[in-house]
Amino acid sequence: MPAHSWDTIIVRFGGEIGIKAIWTRKQYERHLTQNIKAVLKHYNLTYSAFIKKAGRLYIKTDKPEEASRKLSKVFGVSSLSPAVETSSELHNILDTSLQVARTRFKPRKTFAVRCRRVGEHAYTSQDICEKAGDLLRASLPELRLRVNLTRPQQTLHIEVREERAYVFTEIINGVGGLPLGTQPKLVCLIEGDARSAVACWMTMKRGCPPVLVHFQETSQIKKADIKEAKAAARKLMDWNFGFVRRLHVIENESFSKKRSLTCSDQLINLLVKRLILRVSRLIAEETHAEGIVVGDTIESDASHSIHAFRLQDEAVVDYPVYRPLIGLDAAEIEKTAKLIGFKKASNKRAKKRVEPRTAEANKLDLETLHKAENEVNMKRLVERALKSHRVVTL
Repeated sequence: MPAHSWDTIIVRFGGEIGIKAIWTRKQYERHLTQNIKAVLKHYNLTYSAFIKKAGRLYIKTDKPEEASRKLSKVFGVSSLSPAVETSSELHNILDTSLQVARTRFKPRKTFAVRCRRVGEHAYTSQDICEKAGDLLRASLPELRLRVNLTRPQQTLHIEVREERAYVFTEIINGVGGLPLGTQPKLVCLIEGDARSAVACWMTMKRGCPPVLVHFQETSQIKKADIKEAKAAARKLMDWNFGFVRRLHVIENESFSKKRSLTCSDQLINLLVKRLILRVSRLIAEETHAEGIVVGDTIESDASHSIHAFRLQDEAVVDYPVYRPLIGLDAAEIEKTAKLIGFKKASNKRAKKRVEPRTAEANKLDLETLHKAENEVNMKRLVERALKSHRVVTL
């Protein structure tokens, strides 16, 4: 293999992992390594060695560029670089650097050489940068390279670790966070839109494997609704290799048939959400999840007010309900949605119902809700919803 052909991936661990206590750090790194191997296995990307160093993982593979793109979706990875390995002997580093620059550098562009070094060597990091920079300018006159140490248009990176060295030109950003599986599972409600998926993704980034649950509200939107929910769930599964890839589906038609009761619109909306949370709590118990994640944001309509959230959550007082989007604005949600794979972070559920004004909903209280639940026989509705429970493999 030519010296300039990449043969290694440098995987850099997220900064949060490095500051943990020794036992916790080892546990997190073990989970991260397992998740990386699961991604490589899924995409049939073979490797010959995993070399672990402090804050780093060096993977020997014959497809480092493709593998790096796939591994950038592994939580706990801060960045990756396809690289070529050589020895830490200075002449080998310089020779490899020249060959990499000859094939990777573009002509008439500014450049810089950056070096990181760990271990005892007969040279300093500055020595490498200076010698490599001089060598490139002297040996590649046809490229007409110019040095710019502050804002170079292309950079040659050299990383020296004890007896080995790695040369690369690209740093691919990861998403950071905590390795998936280092925290308990959470039930995530998937509504077929990007917002609910973003809420789930944000808890996945904190290490929580998702138990995906989708509620179908009416028979009229049943087919289209489940199709959208599956599409959203599959996008999340691109970040979930090595863990269960299922979508729990609950048919909620039984409650829709009760809408002829003497309940106001705002009461109906709250009862629907309380029913959903009650059923989700039972699924959480069944799957050993520790809480429920929803994609709510604070908005002007009644169902997305702080008061409404309190009324909803009272239905499951022994299980926490997490709303990761509550502190984000629309632009921030949109940005994360695009990162996950959505083109637009629209809230489709909000468009399906005409919401009452917030002032009207704020007049509601728990006593009124409890009376309404007795009227619709909430316990029976929960039982009927659970009977419709089915699991779809993604």
